[in-house]
Amino acid sequence: MIPNAFDYVQANSIEEAIQLMQESEGEGKFLAGGHSLVPLMKFRLTNPGKLIDISRIQELKGIRKDGNRLIVGALTTHKQLYQDALVTENISVLAETARTIGDMQIRNRGTVGGNLAHADSAADLPGVALALEALLEVQGEDGKEVIDIDGFFLGPLVTALPETSVLTSISFLIPPTHTKSVYMKYAHPASGYAVVGVCAIVGIGEDGRIDFARVGINGVADVAYRATSVEKALLGELPTEETIKRAAALASNEGEIGNDLFASDEYRRNIAAVYTERALAHILLQ
Repeated sequence: MIPNAFDYVQANSIEEAIQLMQESEGEGKFLAGGHSLVPLMKFRLTNPGKLIDISRIQELKGIRKDGNRLIVGALTTHKQLYQDALVTENISVLAETARTIGDMQIRNRGTVGGNLAHADSAADLPGVALALEALLEVQGEDGKEVIDIDGFFLGPLVTALPETSVLTSISFLIPPTHTKSVYMKYAHPASGYAVVGVCAIVGIGEDGRIDFARVGINGVADVAYRATSVEKALLGELPTEETIKRAAALASNEGEIGNDLFASDEYRRNIAAVYTERALAHILLQ
């Protein structure tokens, strides 16, 4: 399909982008990689009067380490993410997940910031970002602020990002060195989007018991969520099959589980538990 007519303007700085968005009086949309926005425009599910292209703003690019966190510029592409040595060395699960996103064209052009700001629960990065306790830096007309990922996803395609603000970077927690991590998903056979995606990061202490657990889940609910019930059920326990099964059964506790023609809510609850169990077993029993 063909989108409605719109104006196009290129912003050369964050400040200019914010000003242009203010001047659009609610009719503007930021354009980065375009792989989330353009399909919605073609189906006329969104009809912006003006596209503000931020793809050439250098301030929004790059990856750096700051203490126990990796700071990823919002315009970093999925390909740049999994090819970057800092990412592969410090947060391997982030690099591995980026490799699974879409196809080569999407990985080459799609951006980390755009993926998260789009807030599609079936996308791969939201669950990983939750497990990595991401912090999102946002710049608006009143300056900069940081939004915790836990309160960022408000609903399907709805976030806490202020309308006239720019998502500038995402800070990901570097897990303790003794942890292992994995992202596993069951992809929809037609679209490749996650029917369920589970990011698990787990560590075993010197006493043989689990002392670190983070689990983020996307795909099964209206928004991605952190499975805190699973984490609590793991902490302090021995890494046994029984522990894993008991914890995985709680995988859908925090989510408002969705349903569609492909998968009912009952099916989604079951598959969330199955993939959580598989992810935990991959880390703890192999």
